[in-house]
Amino acid sequence: MPAVPHTVLTLEEFKSHLRRHGLKATRQRLAVHEVMIELGHASPDAVCAALKEKGTHVTTASVYNILSQLADAHIYSRRLSATNKMFFDSNATRHIHLYDRENHTYREVSDDQLLALVTQHLKHRKFRGYSVEDIDIQLIARPTRKNKSL
Repeated sequence: MPAVPHTVLTLEEFKSHLRRHGLKATRQRLAVHEVMIELGHASPDAVCAALKEKGTHVTTASVYNILSQLADAHIYSRRLSATNKMFFDSNATRHIHLYDRENHTYREVSDDQLLALVTQHLKHRKFRGYSVEDIDIQLIARPTRKNKSL
């Protein structure tokens, strides 16, 4: 399965999405988004470290709150690692995740055929007491000996 290019919102698209969700384009939100453009999938700790390297100080709690607000607004999504560490994904397109359980990293995989098959299969499927809102496919893998880090 080929890797999918990481598609994130430009700064202007991001500002527009914030307005649509009643959120202001604060200096901190913009700084967090700029770092997420670079990182793609990241924990709040990783975002804080990257911000610090750029000379911007934002507390981990503030970063977590900002990322959570963006996930609640469906601008980003949440990913939970096998170690129960929260990661956020800035890619707004539908895609499959490959989770490296040894290195605790995420990689995006493009497989439109698999997404279409799963979507079609579940289209008319009913789950008593539930309404399916979205489909999120995550493959859990270990690196091969040849490729110890994805």
